[in-house]
Amino acid sequence: MNSLYCVTLEDVQEAEKSIRGFVHTTPVMTNSSLDALAARKLFFKCELLQKTGSFKIRGALNAVSKLPADKTVAVVTHSSGNHGQALALAAHMKGIPAHVVVPRNAASCKKAAICGYGARIVECDPTDESRIEVAAQTVKETGGILVHSNQDPAVIAGQGTIGLEILQQVPGVQAIIIPVGGGGMLAGIAIAVKAIRPEVKIFAAEPVNADDCYRSKRNGKLTLNASPPNTIADSVKTSIGHCTWPIIRDVVDDVFVVTEKEIKVATRLVWERMKLLIEPTAGLGLAVVLSTQFKEVTSDLKNICVVLCGGNIDLGSADWLNEQD
Repeated sequence: MNSLYCVTLEDVQEAEKSIRGFVHTTPVMTNSSLDALAARKLFFKCELLQKTGSFKIRGALNAVSKLPADKTVAVVTHSSGNHGQALALAAHMKGIPAHVVVPRNAASCKKAAICGYGARIVECDPTDESRIEVAAQTVKETGGILVHSNQDPAVIAGQGTIGLEILQQVPGVQAIIIPVGGGGMLAGIAIAVKAIRPEVKIFAAEPVNADDCYRSKRNGKLTLNASPPNTIADSVKTSIGHCTWPIIRDVVDDVFVVTEKEIKVATRLVWERMKLLIEPTAGLGLAVVLSTQFKEVTSDLKNICVVLCGGNIDLGSADWLNEQD
């Protein structure tokens, strides 16, 4: 794989050794009724059953493990919730204080979990600019080291271990569909899988209301969200960045977007048919699989793995459950 990228297959393999024994090898599940709806065989990689309820612990733990123990007084990050929880736990496991900058409108269950793992929450406005600014100020105040949720190479490598597991668990996989926000998981999996099995297709799944990755791919240049996106898939509201974009540009095969209604339908299908309480962001992959566009352009792909990225849903504020559209 091109050494110009921030992460290589060797980095992902080293991350797998670093986090082995500290994270779960999450199961891959199937469901015949969803296979029938998709008209192909689906394999669901259940990262909602990972520690902290999402894939994020893989990258956070790998990043923290690489920090110099004698020089790290604290770690800092900005996160809508899942990476914050993961870094809080990783830091706790290593005996390091953690400070997590969280948008004021983040899910209350995610904020509670971050505190539960022993981290300090610092609130910010729900914009990328505010998150970055407050995180930088927190680093200055605490002397901590910033661990970015999706642009840190060690984080990206840690997320890539999902790809290594998929290749072992689903040897006949032809395509993998991955939700994309900042692109850390997408980039990490793409690097790992394409280096080992270049014929496997890597597809990104994104809300049409937060389609910076889709537009970047179409424009051939990094195209960020102009304003904070409005989507129930709250874990992918952030834009892809300068570290993940080159990998997405060159290695990811395509990006598909789906509507809010399609995300809701897919999320409920997983709840009702698989009995798995995923968050709406994790419904993106199935929403893409069931979309007309995807069916039309990928009819030759019969074995598809869908990454169910997390299960940290705030049921108390899920007003969309009763919506019809």
